[in-house]
Amino acid sequence: DGLFLLKAGKHEFPFSFQLPQEPLVTSFSGKYGSIQYCVKAILERPVVPDQSVKRELQVISHVDVNSPGLLIPVSRSQEKMVGCWFFTSGPVSLSAKIERKGYCNGEAIPIYAEIENCSSRLIVPKAAIFQTQTYLANGKTKTFRQMVANVRGNPIASGSTDTWNGKTLKIPPVAPSILDCCIIRVEYSLAVYIHIPGANKLMIELPLVIGTIPYAGFSSRNSSAGQLSMDMSWLTWTMPEQPEAPPNYADVVSQEEFSRHITIYSQPTDCEEQLCSHMFAYIQEFRFQPPPLYSEIDPHPTHIEETQSVSFIV
Repeated sequence: DGLFLLKAGKHEFPFSFQLPQEPLVTSFSGKYGSIQYCVKAILERPVVPDQSVKRELQVISHVDVNSPGLLIPVSRSQEKMVGCWFFTSGPVSLSAKIERKGYCNGEAIPIYAEIENCSSRLIVPKAAIFQTQTYLANGKTKTFRQMVANVRGNPIASGSTDTWNGKTLKIPPVAPSILDCCIIRVEYSLAVYIHIPGANKLMIELPLVIGTIPYAGFSSRNSSAGQLSMDMSWLTWTMPEQPEAPPNYADVVSQEEFSRHITIYSQPTDCEEQLCSHMFAYIQEFRFQPPPLYSEIDPHPTHIEETQSVSFIV
């Protein structure tokens, strides 16, 4: 709206920008390229060169794992014959399944697998999460693949089988999947494979999508965790500084009620009846007696003082 002069000192001018309505690709820095956003401020001054400053801006494109396409289970199966030509030792079969395709950082993926070893070798089942970066520029493609998490199972002897009934593999902090960018793609897969000595590994890859909006369903583990936090609310209670003395029995029970429970027993005729009656009368006599008065002073103090030297080692 015109020219104005700024006096010497510090001046602040607020600026705001509206991000585009179309989805932006998530910020990412990979092996052969990156996706970066920044805010650049320019100070135009007459005569002297312009002054500028740049600050990086992190953008996250949300991927909802609750979409129908990411909630379907994924399963694969494969079999491999161990050996070659006439020296085959038998087949090794593998089938794996996950409950859904979409997960978020920090979640543990339960893996269900069945392994059958009909060969003569000792095999070891494993599982891993792989990240595949694909770069597209000038009509050329570069790919970089790395393992981000893995887990190992128990060895399986010849002629034996093994079952993974929800073996968990936790997702580490990684970048979310980038599937809608024309220059960089970031994809994930869960590989369940078997290490076979002296032969190529038997591998099954299940497609995986790492999102940013977590799964909205409730599992038994989450409900039990919530119940635990509810039940442990008593930890916030505070105990009184000075304990309160228990009430006197005479103040709680009236004399009429106390006398109503007293019964006069006749003298027994024989020795056995006398023993039992005295015992029963003894119990009835002390059944309604008041408890001893509360006192912080020990009525039976110990006159033997134990002294023992204590040494501390730092």
